[in-house]
Amino acid sequence: MIADLHSLFIEPFSDFAFMQRALWGCFVLSLSATPIGVFLTLRKMSLTGDAMSHAILPGAAIGFLISGVSVIAMTIGGVIAGCIVAILAGVVARHSNAEEDSSLATFYLLSLASGVLIISLKGSNIDLLHVLFGSTLALNNEALILLTSIATVTLLTLSVLYRPLVFECVDPAFFRSISKLSAVAHYGFLLLVVLNLVAGFHALGTLMAVGLMLIPAAIARFWTVKLGRMLVIAFMTSVVSCYLGLFISFHVSYATSPAIILVMGCIYIVSLFFGQHSGLFIKKCTTNRTPNHQQTP
Repeated sequence: MIADLHSLFIEPFSDFAFMQRALWGCFVLSLSATPIGVFLTLRKMSLTGDAMSHAILPGAAIGFLISGVSVIAMTIGGVIAGCIVAILAGVVARHSNAEEDSSLATFYLLSLASGVLIISLKGSNIDLLHVLFGSTLALNNEALILLTSIATVTLLTLSVLYRPLVFECVDPAFFRSISKLSAVAHYGFLLLVVLNLVAGFHALGTLMAVGLMLIPAAIARFWTVKLGRMLVIAFMTSVVSCYLGLFISFHVSYATSPAIILVMGCIYIVSLFFGQHSGLFIKKCTTNRTPNHQQTP
C-alpha cells in the first residue's frame, strides 16, 4: 500500500527531472506571486492584475520575433510592455475624462491583439499556444534562474514596502496626504506586479499567469481577515494546487497550467461555501442561530 502511494505521488517528482523543475518553478512563483495577489485584492485591484497579465504579451511577442523562444528577450520585452501600458493607462485616466479601469481595459485588449498578431507573423499555432498557456513541464534551467531571481527581488522589496502597502490598503487617501512614500509604494508595487506576471508567463502563459496570483488570495479571504494568516493560506493553497495540477497533468496527460488553475477553482468553490470568514454555509448557520430580537429589522 505504502509502495503504491509512493509510486503514485512521489516517484513522478523523484524520478523525472522535468517534474522537479516544474515543481520548483511553481514553488518560487507561489512564494512571490501570492503576496502580490493578496495586496492586489485588498487594494481592490484584481482586474488591474488581470489586465496587466495581457499587457505584457506584445513585448514578449516582439522578443520572440527577434530571438525566438528566448527567456531573456521575452522577459525584457514583457517588462517594458507592461510598464508602458501601466503608465499610459494612468496618464490617460489623469488627463482625460476616461476612468482608469476603462482605459486600462482598452490598452490591455489592444496589447493582447497586437501580441497575437506579432506571434502569428513568425510563429506557428504551437508557438501561440506556448505563449498563451505556458509550458510548465518544459521549464529549463535558464527559466528557473529567472523565476528564482524575480522571487528573491519581490520578497526583498516587499519586506521594505510592507508597511506602506498596508497603509495604502487601509486608507490610501490619508496615506498620500501624510507621506511621500505613497507614490514610491504604489509604483514599486506595480513594478512587482509586472515582474511576477512576466515570471508567471514563462510557466503558465499570459492567460493563466494571473490565476496563480489572484485565486489563492481570493481563497485566503474566505478563511481569515488577518493579513499574516492570509499570506500563509494563499501561499499554501498555491503550492498544494500546483502539486496536484502537476500530478494530474503527469498521470492523465492534461495541459498543466489549466489543471493547476482548475484545482485552485475547486478549492475556491469549497472555500466559498465553507470558509470560516463569510463562507455561504457559515453565514447561513450564523444567521439561523441569531435570536430574532438581535436581527436587523
